Amino acid sequence: MSIAGASDLNERADLRLGAAGVAPAFRQVAGAGRVCFWHGGSIWIGRSVGRTEWHAHHAIQIALALDGVCTLRGARDSVWAEFGAAIVRSHRPHQFEADGVTMAHLFVEPEGAEGRALRERFAADIAPLPEAQRESMTRLMRAACRDEASADAVIAAARQAIAELSGGVAPRAAFDPRVARAIAHVRAHLHAPLSLADAAAAAALSPGRFRHLFVQQTGTAFRAHVLWLRLIEATEAAMAGASWTQAAHQAGFADSAHLSRTFKRMFGVVPATLMRP
Repeated sequence: MSIAGASDLNERADLRLGAAGVAPAFRQVAGAGRVCFWHGGSIWIGRSVGRTEWHAHHAIQIALALDGVCTLRGARDSVWAEFGAAIVRSHRPHQFEADGVTMAHLFVEPEGAEGRALRERFAADIAPLPEAQRESMTRLMRAACRDEASADAVIAAARQAIAELSGGVAPRAAFDPRVARAIAHVRAHLHAPLSLADAAAAAALSPGRFRHLFVQQTGTAFRAHVLWLRLIEATEAAMAGASWTQAAHQAGFADSAHLSRTFKRMFGVVPATLMRP
C-alpha cells in the first residue's frame, strides 16, 4: 500500500524497455468475472492480468486487491506505486497493472450523494484507502466473491462498502434537482439521439445556462457525460449476453467501432478483453 517499493516497481518496468529504450507492446489487461450495475454505480469483480493503457473516466474508481496488490500511476512521468486498495478521482488519467490478482473495481458516479462525499473526503488524484476501511471493504468483497452470491447480494455488499468509505454522511453541497432531471431524461433516451437543448428543456433552463450548470454540478461536459452513460448501458447489455455490436446499437453508439474507441479511452482496454466467466 505504501510507495516504499516504488523504485523496485519502476526498475521492473524499465526492464521492459528494448535496447533503444523503446517500450515494446505490453500485455494488456484481460479479465474474467462479474459486472453488476445499479443506478449511480457498478462493481467489476474478477481476476485481472496485465496493464491498461492511459485512460480516464467520469466515475470515481475504488480499486480493491482481494488476494494481492496492484500498481497504479497517475502521471506519465510519475513512478508506479503499489496498493492494496486505492481511490482514483473522476477524470484523472491513470494506468493500472495487476498480475493475476482478484480485483474488485467499484465505480461511483461523482454527482450522486456518495460520489460527492468521496470527492470532499479524498482530494488526491490517487490515494490509498485508510487501512481499517480497506480491511472492512475487502472482507465484504471476498465474501461476495467466495459465496457465489446473487447479483443483488454483490450490489448490496458493494454499496455497503462505498457507504462506509464515504463516511455515511451527506455531502455538504446538494445536487441541483434541475440537473438531476436532465440526467434522468438522458438515461431514459440513451437509445436515441440526444442534444444539449433537449436536456436543457427537461431541466427548464436555457441551453447556455444549462451547459454552465451541468459542468459545475458534474465536473464534466454534457456530451462527455452522455458518452459515459452510453458506455455503461452498452457494457451492461454485453454482460447480460448481447454481442458488443448489439450492445453498441442498444446504447446509441454509431457502431461497435465507436463503442470500442470510447471503452478504450475510458477504461484503457478494448471491450473484447472483458470476458464473462
